[in-house]
Amino acid sequence: MITLDVHTGGGSYPVVIGTGSLTRLPELLERHCPGRTVAIISDERVAGLYGQGIREMLESAGTSVHLYHFSPGENAKNSGRLNDLYTWLIETGIRRDDGIIALGGGVTGDLAGFAAATYLRGVPLIQVPTSLLAMVDSSVGGKTGINHPLGKNLIGAFYSPRFVLIDPSLLTTLHPREMTSGLAETVKYGLICDPQLYALLEQRLERIASLEDSDAVSHAVQRCCALKAEVVSGDERENGPRRILNFGHTLGHALEAETGYSIYRHGEAIVWGMRWACFISWQRGCIPEELFLRTERLLTRLIVPPLPADITANALAGRMLHDKKQSSAGLSLVLVTGIGRVRIEPVTGHAKLTERWLAHVTA
Repeated sequence: MITLDVHTGGGSYPVVIGTGSLTRLPELLERHCPGRTVAIISDERVAGLYGQGIREMLESAGTSVHLYHFSPGENAKNSGRLNDLYTWLIETGIRRDDGIIALGGGVTGDLAGFAAATYLRGVPLIQVPTSLLAMVDSSVGGKTGINHPLGKNLIGAFYSPRFVLIDPSLLTTLHPREMTSGLAETVKYGLICDPQLYALLEQRLERIASLEDSDAVSHAVQRCCALKAEVVSGDERENGPRRILNFGHTLGHALEAETGYSIYRHGEAIVWGMRWACFISWQRGCIPEELFLRTERLLTRLIVPPLPADITANALAGRMLHDKKQSSAGLSLVLVTGIGRVRIEPVTGHAKLTERWLAHVTA
């Protein structure tokens, strides 16, 4: 079991990682949250698997527990669901010193996190991720938010949790598609930050996906969290270096929005987004063809839904114009310059580049 510290402008918070670490939840709550009441926010599937057990564990330690659950899926991250959650928090009587526990994957973390950031102008938030994607990426860093029909995560806030508790043993109940979704973000960290992690994934991807290699799984989770903690500590609000974590997300978010958040898990769309970004990196001369083909070999081992037959470059390019990362200077793209190395460049003619990429991947 290890503890990483994420440093922010308002202080720091621990990320506790280890098999069996879920049993430390009562102790960590007592240390980091002043209230004796918590609201657990979870989707129906995760609540059915872990909600009652966690409730009993916390109640036996003297904590009053309320459980809210919702239908799973990216479509839950909307203003209607958020307003329902606010109503439930008010009617339940959650106070400013009580805690909100986000128990689940990235959708739950984003939705519950944004509710915690805005309800009563901020209540203590605890992230307990149950998916690989949430463990390696979304639970750390303080990003919270909901989607808008015109784009993903356009409404949100930076809001740090009191602590993050990651127990890799929870992955045993994860759907294979969710494992693939999390592995996409894991590959991202190898591509942009860590050649050794990338090499590990090249060697053991399928064994990690099937949880056959528990040591490799634990190492990947710990390494991704350490990398994100380092990046976030230096740039909490994404004004500089943290922008590299958006690698693959420009097209990935556009693809999710264009398909109504109904076809892809988040990480599945990011696989296509990373393939697009690597293709553009090659086309712009940032990497040689040999390295581009190396990234293609790994990314195509992540089995994801195909691109819709009717998807167009213009439609995707239009979605990118609503990307939350766009500034007054225009849209910038994270490009690969080598395994573990990237740079950020302004993008022009992204519709034509996307058209060329679509022709390449559908040939």
